[in-house]
Amino acid sequence: MAAARRIVVKIGSSSLTTAAGGLDADRVDALVDVLAKVLDQDASGAGAGPGSAIGKEIVLVSSGAIAAGLAPLGLDKRPRDLARQQAAASVGQGLLVARYTASFARYGRRVGQVLLTTDDTSRRAHYRNATRTLDQLLAMGALPIVNENDTVATDEIRFGDNDRLAALVAHLVRADLLVLLSDVDGLYDGDPRTPGTSRIGEVKSPADLAGVSIGSAGRSGVGTGGMVTKVEAARIAAAAGVPVVLTSASRAGDALLGRPTGTYFHRTGRRSADRLLWLAHASEPRGSLTLDDGAVRAVVERRTSLLPAGIAAVEGEFTAGDPVELRDTEGRAVARGLVNFDAKEIPRLIGRSTRDLARELGPAYEREVVHRDDLVVLHRHR
Repeated sequence: MAAARRIVVKIGSSSLTTAAGGLDADRVDALVDVLAKVLDQDASGAGAGPGSAIGKEIVLVSSGAIAAGLAPLGLDKRPRDLARQQAAASVGQGLLVARYTASFARYGRRVGQVLLTTDDTSRRAHYRNATRTLDQLLAMGALPIVNENDTVATDEIRFGDNDRLAALVAHLVRADLLVLLSDVDGLYDGDPRTPGTSRIGEVKSPADLAGVSIGSAGRSGVGTGGMVTKVEAARIAAAAGVPVVLTSASRAGDALLGRPTGTYFHRTGRRSADRLLWLAHASEPRGSLTLDDGAVRAVVERRTSLLPAGIAAVEGEFTAGDPVELRDTEGRAVARGLVNFDAKEIPRLIGRSTRDLARELGPAYEREVVHRDDLVVLHRHR
């Protein structure tokens, strides 16, 4: 933890807003004080570990846009319908970034806003653009503040919660550490308000959480996540080779400086091809392709591309470039990939060789339906 150089920090709405839904300037300033202190301390070398001259870099994934927009729009709680959520986000996002800009300015630091949807990160060209933007902001000394683009995101292209977004951003920027800040100081083996429960200091594998009861929702009413989403985010990040610290906002400084705090999730996997993590965890399938048994074995076991000859059926309405689910003959999802054809084109391709298709329909049809570079295996076929 102390040696981590590039760190993604995620903070939720409940840690930044008042009970009425407006931004709490004191809470924002308290977080900024911690982040700026860590950056300044590391830059000066004071109290930092070996190699501190390299300098720490922080990417902040911040919730709070919708919550910040509630009070100005006269809403007493987070609306359920998407249209009013988008309206609140439109008002609140400006207030949130303005507050961060002013607070970081006290330390002479610049911030840059980055708003993402899943569509921005599962498609190859968009993914590269997001990576370049974040890398360039860090290279120029600005602190990126990332949030979901709630003003335009539809139900089909939403991350759903910023905990998962933070895990994926940590992978996107090749972070050394992900810090998830909550309103409790770690993961407990039961409801932390119940006598006799204790904090889990570290999680070395998913097996360590077997039998642990994890609460599903926060109490503030302004956020979308809870401990379940944080543990799931930690699982995603750890499996992608990024260790995670889950602790309270008041202990952020300890986590960033490598002091024991909260719950530490050890890495459980290695870094994988960048976009595949987003494809597996951030994309919403727009349709499905049913594969015959031979194609399932080829895709899942040999990791080959999906050819028209292996398709048995198609469902849904999608266009080329959309994510689709690949299913076996029993309807189980075995993989997910970005399709190269529109849904209406697939029926005449089913069961045919690319050579025959090219001869009849032209050279554009002598290609994979889903290329192996745009495909991620979800489950082993049995």
